[in-house]
Amino acid sequence: MTVKDIITEKLREAFAPVGLDVSDESHLHEGHMGHRPGGETHFRVNIVSDAFEGKSRIERHRMINTLLAAELAGPVHALALKPMTPAEAG
Repeated sequence: MTVKDIITEKLREAFAPVGLDVSDESHLHEGHMGHRPGGETHFRVNIVSDAFEGKSRIERHRMINTLLAAELAGPVHALALKPMTPAEAG
């Protein structure tokens, strides 16, 4: 299972998103700190879930970072997040 698959599965199980896009952007960071051959180091996550209702931007990020702590401590160097509620996503 790829790191992208693990991230996707964890987010689906924890937040039951109505929208989810996990993109491996490692190729954009070649030559930068944290990049490794083969990628799977830099990810962008766009997620839409009712679980973020009433939460601040920082609280939403913390929820996701806590869930993905093992990945952030291991293979993932950078994680760009855009968590939204269904109302915010339009």
